[in-house]
Amino acid sequence: MVLSLAKIEALAPDQAALDAARKLLKPATWPTLACDETGLVWGEAQGSGATPYRVVISEADAGYKCTCPSRKFPCKHSLALMWMRAEGKAVFASATPPQWVNDWLSRRRGPSQAAPATAPKVSIAIAASGGEEPAASDPKAEARAAVQRERNRRDREASILAGLDEFDLWLSDQLETGIAAFVANAAGACRRMAQRLVDAKASALATRLDSLPARLFSLTEAARPTAAVVELAVFHLIAEAYRRQDALDPALREDVRQMVGWVQARDALLADPAAMRTAGRWHVIATRTEVQPDRLRRVETWLWREGEGDGPRFALLMDFVPVTVGGASAGFMIGETFKAELVFYASPVPLRALIATQTSPSSTGQAMPMLPEAGLAVAWQGYEQALGARPWLGDWPLLFRGARVRRSGEELFLTDPAEAGLALPIAPEQAVSALPLADAGPVNGVGLWDGWRIRLTQAEAESGRWVDA
Repeated sequence: MVLSLAKIEALAPDQAALDAARKLLKPATWPTLACDETGLVWGEAQGSGATPYRVVISEADAGYKCTCPSRKFPCKHSLALMWMRAEGKAVFASATPPQWVNDWLSRRRGPSQAAPATAPKVSIAIAASGGEEPAASDPKAEARAAVQRERNRRDREASILAGLDEFDLWLSDQLETGIAAFVANAAGACRRMAQRLVDAKASALATRLDSLPARLFSLTEAARPTAAVVELAVFHLIAEAYRRQDALDPALREDVRQMVGWVQARDALLADPAAMRTAGRWHVIATRTEVQPDRLRRVETWLWREGEGDGPRFALLMDFVPVTVGGASAGFMIGETFKAELVFYASPVPLRALIATQTSPSSTGQAMPMLPEAGLAVAWQGYEQALGARPWLGDWPLLFRGARVRRSGEELFLTDPAEAGLALPIAPEQAVSALPLADAGPVNGVGLWDGWRIRLTQAEAESGRWVDA
């Protein structure tokens, strides 16, 4: 069956979905458009998230799948891909389906069904017309809106500062009560204070505090008191930096504001001429998905840029999806590579980024990139430099060659043979899966270090390749 406009109208959930799809009928916004001889069509669409949405359709039965979090089925991306295919105005490269398309094929339940007969009538002709012209702007209304935005900003600043004052008292109370007591009661204590920070409009700081107990209890019992002291000290440092933000370097000031809860919109970052931009070939070295206490699923994609040149070597693409929309996964898989220009959020250690322009389709190559000719000690030095510039750094990628995995009791450690004092604990949940690496000899690999333990994401030895499940 060949896709037709009539079939797309029958599948569309409503007129709004078709109207939204019309705005996506620009091949320039699709870094990948491809098909094969069996009728599979797929593409990558740059949406509002940090990573492109992956869309696949089957011309044989109008099946579809998109990685966006929309609750409409099919979503605007699926409809747009069908529309471009039906009209024949876009060029679809003939290619072999990538792994993510094959994964969809193996999981799909069967042909998609058209919208029920009772659904509102939708029309591609109406969508293609573009609708009515927007109403002319009202200068007085815009001025009033600007005044209101400034008033809201000042009110939020005052609310955050008041919340930070209460937070300082809370931190002092925890120290006076004793670290052992704080660790034992961390879940309840952090949850109550986090809620007050939410009320004070310091949402990002609240999320970090609310997740602190989980971070502490993922460590060994002996490490928890020291970790608690460090974490509480970092919270105090963030609060003090926010109060003195006007005296900070601009990049550090923006970073602190993000840590507390201010958000720079995607469109604003992409349009910012002062934002740092770095182009190159990027390798996906790690992915991770976690549910936050605020009921958002955080989806992370960690990238490493090959070659030399100016600009950051690492990048973190981060998306947030409500848990109510179901499961979500990273837009890329470990081992994929693509060429793109990334734009980075302001920070003394630029890391979090968005894809500004993807200039090549993503391709699945070797699971291990061509790592720098450096050992674990050199990667560790890079972490310490980044931590010195950004004390609330969080996770940091370590790329290493020639390391050894050693076992001590039930624990595994990543060591550098050239640095006898360097032994990084491997995450306890990897104690079984990573155990074969202890007998594998020299290991090249990648891991995420959180200040207390390293979670290996991939490794390679003479005996073969290992990828975190």
